[in-house]
Amino acid sequence: MTGTLDRTARDYSVVGPEAQRAAEVGLVGAEWFRPYVDPDRMRELTERTNRRAIGDAVLWLALLGIVGVAAAVAFPSFWSIPLFVVYGGLYGAADARWHEFGHGTACSNERVNDAMYQCASLMLWRGPTLWRWSHFRHHSDTIIVGRDPEIQLARPPSLFRLAQNYSGLRQPAMFWRVIQHAFGKIDPVAVDFVPASERGKVVWEARLSVAVHSAVVGLAIATQSWLPILLIGAPTIYGAWLVLFFGTTQHLGLQEDVLDHRANSRTVYMNPVFRFLYLNMNYHVEHHIFPAVPYYRLSALHAEIKHALPEPSPNCLHAYREIIGELKRQRDDPSHELETRFIPDVPTAPAEVGSIGSVRPDGSFDLGPFAQIAVGSVTRVDVRDRTFAVARIDDGTVCVVDGICTHGQVHLAGGLVVDGADGPQIECPKHNGRFDLSTGAPCRKPVKEPIAVHAADTANGRIIIQPHEK
Repeated sequence: MTGTLDRTARDYSVVGPEAQRAAEVGLVGAEWFRPYVDPDRMRELTERTNRRAIGDAVLWLALLGIVGVAAAVAFPSFWSIPLFVVYGGLYGAADARWHEFGHGTACSNERVNDAMYQCASLMLWRGPTLWRWSHFRHHSDTIIVGRDPEIQLARPPSLFRLAQNYSGLRQPAMFWRVIQHAFGKIDPVAVDFVPASERGKVVWEARLSVAVHSAVVGLAIATQSWLPILLIGAPTIYGAWLVLFFGTTQHLGLQEDVLDHRANSRTVYMNPVFRFLYLNMNYHVEHHIFPAVPYYRLSALHAEIKHALPEPSPNCLHAYREIIGELKRQRDDPSHELETRFIPDVPTAPAEVGSIGSVRPDGSFDLGPFAQIAVGSVTRVDVRDRTFAVARIDDGTVCVVDGICTHGQVHLAGGLVVDGADGPQIECPKHNGRFDLSTGAPCRKPVKEPIAVHAADTANGRIIIQPHEK
C-alpha cells in the first residue's frame, strides 16, 4: 500500500470524497503484486478454446431448460417449488457466464463471447455496457474505497443487509435502475465510470431490457398465469441465493485499500458441481492477478503460483466461518483486519524485461535479431527512453507498437497475440483490451485511445524501425 486512509465515517460511493483521497495516496490505477510465471508457460495458460467454453454453456442451458420445463409442468403444485428453487439457482449461474464471457477469455471467438455476455446480462437485469465498465473499474481498483463500485458491504458491515442480499429483496433496485436508464436518466455512479461516448448504449440497452420484461409481464396477464414471470425475470430475485453464495466468498471480510490481490481476494476449494456452476471463479485470487487466463485453466494457474499465495479455504464452510467471524469483528471495529491470513513473502515479478536495442547512425532503432522473437510471442525492447512491444505473428511477420497500453498503463509485453476479425491483435494483460497490430486502433474495451505502430524492416535478419515521435 502506498498510503494510509482514515477508516472512520467513510463514504463507499464512487462519487464521494474517498475517490480523491484514494488518488492522493497512490491507490488509483496503481501497479499490483504479480508473481513471476515463465512467459512460455503463461502463453499456454492463456490459450482459449471454443470447444470447452461452448460445451459448458450448452450443458448449462440444457440443464436450465430441463429443470424449467419440469417446473412449468408441475406448476402450480407443491412439487414445482423445489424445482423452481433449482431453476432459480441455475438461472442465477448466468452470473458466472456473464463474468467469464464478459472478460472475453472464455472463447477464442469474440462473437460468441459477446453473444453470451449480452444474453446473461439480460437475464440478470444488468446493462451490458454499464456493467462492463463497472467491472473494468473493479479490476483496476479492487476493493479500493471510493473507486470500486462492486464492494459488497461497507464497514461497519451489516449482517442484516447481507441476509437481504441472499433473499433477493435488493434485486428490484437493479431493475428500477434499468427503468431510470431507459428514460435517459443516467445515475451519477454510472456517469463516473462509463465514458460519455458509451452512455447512449446504456440507455438503449435498458430500453431493450424493459421491453423484454414488459412482454413477459404482458404474457402473464394474457394467460392469467404467473408462470412466464417465474421463468423469466423473477429468477433473478428468487435465484439470487446462489449468486451470493459464491460471490460472498470473493472479497468479503478481507482487506481494503491494498495493492495486493492476495490480501483482498479469496481462493476456496470447491467440489466439481460448484466449480461448474461458478466456472472456477473460486480461484479468485488467481483470476484477479492474471485476468487473461480463461476459467478452465485457473486450476492449472493455481498449481503454478500457489507457493506465492495465501493458503486457500479448504471448503465453503471454512470460508464462511472466516467471513462471518471477521464481519462480527469489523462491526465493532471497522478498522479490524483479518489476522489469520498469512501472505508468503515472495518478490513481485519485475516489470516485463526484454532486450536493449540501439540507435543507428541514421536515427533508426535496431531492436535486435529477428530470430530472438518466438512465433506468437510478445517481447519488450527498450531503446533509450522508449519502450516497445515486439510481436511475431503466426506467419512470421514482426509487428512493433509502443509498449505501454493507452488505458491500463501496463506494458503490453505481458500480453497476448490473438487472431481478430480483421487480423492479428495484441491483448493487454490488465483488462483484456485489444489493439489492431497493423493500425494500432482499439479493438476491444476498455481501450479507447489507439497505440502507435512502427513499420519494421527485417530484411537483414534484424528488426529495424524508424520510430514515430513521442
